[in-house]
Amino acid sequence: MVVPTKKLSRSRYRKRRYQKEKAKALQLQKCKNCGALKPSHRICPECGFYRGKVYFTPQAKKEKE
Repeated sequence: MVVPTKKLSRSRYRKRRYQKEKAKALQLQKCKNCGALKPSHRICPECGFYRGKVYFTPQAKKEKE
């Protein structure tokens, strides 16, 4: 069995390991209730629905005067 000759430094190990965890683009899906774009597995900020239930009622947007 092959054994590494030298220990990997902490920075080299972490550089390789955390490459996969870099920031990814946010994946948006359409809300089934209102059709607005929202992050998956989150409550819709426009209508307050998630999986057929109302979790909050959004306040009406204030018009600019």
